[in-house]
Amino acid sequence: MPKVKLDHAFCLTAQCEPGKKRTDYYDLSTTGFTLACHQSGYKSYEFRYQDAYGKLKQRRIAPYGDVSFSEAQKIAKKWRAEVIMGGDPAAQKAEKKAVPTYADLAAMHLEYAQLHLRRPENVERVIRVHLLPRFARERADAISTQDIAKWLAEKRKAGLAPATVEKLKVTLGRSFQLAVKRGLVAANPVQGIPRERFNNVRDRYLTPAEAARLISAAEQSKNPQLANLITLFLLTGLRKRELLDARWEHVDHGRQSLFLPMTKNGSGRHVPLSRAALDVIDRLPRFDNCPWLVPNPATRKPYTDLKHPFDTARRLAGLPDITPHSLRHSAASFMVNAGVDLFAVGKILGHKNVASSQRYSHLANSTLMAAVEAGAAKMNGNNS
Repeated sequence: MPKVKLDHAFCLTAQCEPGKKRTDYYDLSTTGFTLACHQSGYKSYEFRYQDAYGKLKQRRIAPYGDVSFSEAQKIAKKWRAEVIMGGDPAAQKAEKKAVPTYADLAAMHLEYAQLHLRRPENVERVIRVHLLPRFARERADAISTQDIAKWLAEKRKAGLAPATVEKLKVTLGRSFQLAVKRGLVAANPVQGIPRERFNNVRDRYLTPAEAARLISAAEQSKNPQLANLITLFLLTGLRKRELLDARWEHVDHGRQSLFLPMTKNGSGRHVPLSRAALDVIDRLPRFDNCPWLVPNPATRKPYTDLKHPFDTARRLAGLPDITPHSLRHSAASFMVNAGVDLFAVGKILGHKNVASSQRYSHLANSTLMAAVEAGAAKMNGNNS
C-alpha cells in the first residue's frame, strides 16, 4: 500500500499497479486520506480510520472527478477531526441510511389503517394519489416543515378544495405521528403548520318540489336502485355509507327502526323509520343470499359510490348545485320546518354534540317565527 503525497497532479495520472485489481495510495499529509485506483480505471477518494474499538473502517468521499482534489481533502480532514473527537463517519452514514423513507412510513400507516379504521381505503387513496408521488423516496428526516407548507400551498393554488388540502395535511401528519410513536423519526414536521381556516359548510336544502323533481329524475336512471336510495336518504337523513351498508337483518318493523351497528361516531344507534320510509323498504327488491338492504343488483354487494348516476339525475332535475350530502341536510330541514326541535333532529341524524345541529337553527327560528305570528294573529281577534 504505497504512501505518497497526494495532490491534484498525482491523482490525475495515478493508476492501479500492474497485476493488481486495486491500488490504494495513502496521503502522507492527511492521515487516512486515500486515492483508490481500480484495474478498470475507476478511481475514488476514500477515508480510512480506526473506530473507538480499534476496528478498521472505510468511508467513500466521492468518485474521482465528481469533486475536486481540494474538496475531497477538506472532507477527509473534517472526518479525521471527528475521529479524533470520538466520532465515527461510517456509522453516521449507516445511521443516515437507516432513516426510513416516506414510502416506509406510508406502508406502516396503511397497515395501521387496515387494522384500526373502518374505511382504510380513504387513507389509501390520499397516500397513493397525493403523498407518495411527492414524498415517496425522501428520507423522513429530510422532509421539512417548509417543504410541506410549500407543497400544500401549491395544491391550493392548483385548485384543490380547502377541505381536501386539509385532508392531505392531516394524513401526512398522521404518518409522521405514528413514526414518532414507534421511534422511527424524532419529530413530526407537520405539527409546525397552522390549520388553514375555511368554511366548509354547505347549506343547500331541497324544497319539497325539488325533492320530488330529483326522485322523478332518479326513476329514469339506468341505475335501478337510485330512486330508492335518494328517497330513503331524504326520509331518514342517513349518511351515505350508513344506508349503502345497511342490512335487512337490522330493519325492525315492530319498532319502526333501522339499527346501525357502527356509525361515524363509533357506536351503534337506532334510526327511527317513518311509515313512508318503511313503505319504500317494503318495495325494495330482495336477492337470494344477499344481506344488503339496497345492493347493486349486478354484484349483490353495496355500491361503492353513486357519483355518476347521481350526477346524471341532478342535471336532469335541474339541480346542479346539490350533492348526495345535501339529501341529509334536506331531511333535517324538513323535520325542523315541521316543528321538530333541534335536539330531536340531532339524535335522529346521529350528531355527537349539539354544535353539529346548530347549523339548522335558522330553520328552527323560521318555524318559531311562524308560531309567534300565528299567536299574535289570535290575540288580535282573528278567532276564525
